Amino acid sequence: MDAAAIYATKASESRGRRHKEPESQRRTPFQRDRDRIIHATAFRRLKHKTQVFIAPEGDHFRTRLTHSLEVSQIARALSRSLGVDEDLTEALALAHDFGHPPFGHAGEEALDVAMARFGGFDHNDQTLRVLDRLEKRYPDFDGLNLTWESLEGVSKHNGPLTGPYSRKDIVPPSISALDEAFSLDLGNFPGPEAQVAAIADDIAYNNHDLDDGFRAGIITVDDLTEVPHVAVIFSDARARYPEIEETRLVHEAVRRLIGEMVEDVIVETARRLADAAPGCVADVRRLDHPVVAFSSVMSEKERTLKAFLFKRMYRHETVVAQTDRARKVVGNLFAYFVGNPGFLPEEWRLDAGHPNTEGTARVVCDYIAGMTDQFAIRLHERITSGKT
Repeated sequence: MDAAAIYATKASESRGRRHKEPESQRRTPFQRDRDRIIHATAFRRLKHKTQVFIAPEGDHFRTRLTHSLEVSQIARALSRSLGVDEDLTEALALAHDFGHPPFGHAGEEALDVAMARFGGFDHNDQTLRVLDRLEKRYPDFDGLNLTWESLEGVSKHNGPLTGPYSRKDIVPPSISALDEAFSLDLGNFPGPEAQVAAIADDIAYNNHDLDDGFRAGIITVDDLTEVPHVAVIFSDARARYPEIEETRLVHEAVRRLIGEMVEDVIVETARRLADAAPGCVADVRRLDHPVVAFSSVMSEKERTLKAFLFKRMYRHETVVAQTDRARKVVGNLFAYFVGNPGFLPEEWRLDAGHPNTEGTARVVCDYIAGMTDQFAIRLHERITSGKT
């Protein structure tokens, strides 16, 4: 589909940026958002941040960077089929994990515990902090000064944050502060591009984590009896290529799984759009449900696959041992710098206050959340050995 759909977000109708800037003569506002995200320091750090395996020795395991690129590819394919803005979708897909700390979900859990007295830690909220405050590239403002549509899409990556459709009771602090300044419409669903980026994230990590599980030897083809629809696809691929080696079999099956999910989203979204008949993007936001979604049948398949990955992969003893160590590293780093803010790097030390205060804890949290796996490990080793 080449022409923009009536319900797509229009770059020419963007609500603009917090800090006024001259418009580009060559690029739309959403193209500029995407380009700023790609050039951000936080984007480069994703290459050394955990997806599942912490600081993996193998060159072929996913990192947050490769995951984000894979999400972007799936998101653009969906956007083109649905007629929504590809550049806005790509920007959201590329930025959606900027707030992930080192060591993936283990690092997030450790920071949430460490920040419990100060509102906790949420990686979507941290993503917004990076985009709106922590990136320091421009002389006139902090952050990347993205459009309202990009900031709204990041904030509502998992749906509305207030009102009857919210999954949470509390709006994270940074999103809440930006909402007061820039009115992010937190009670409604995001635009279709943000919905596409979110479901592309689900498609990518489910299937690519499965791929990495095979690569690590944690998952075998025999295990797939627990996931019937995946087992069928593997069986069909084997029947089509009876002499195929297992590595190629896995790639072929994962390719088919992704294709099946993408096609399901396109068909189900078309059905929902036909029922809702939105006349503009605002109509999409005002609905009581997302328009971009899996069918009920695929939703159940996805839940089954997630449960399988949790049981067989995320709770595997090898992964658990890594994540337990990671929690200790993050917890120790946080306690050390909150108690000794004078040992922070100068650019962070300037913003920190007295030891063990909320302001210092927030600065230390931002500092640690931006670390890569290897940097956090090396810094922890220096501190524990007394070499700081």
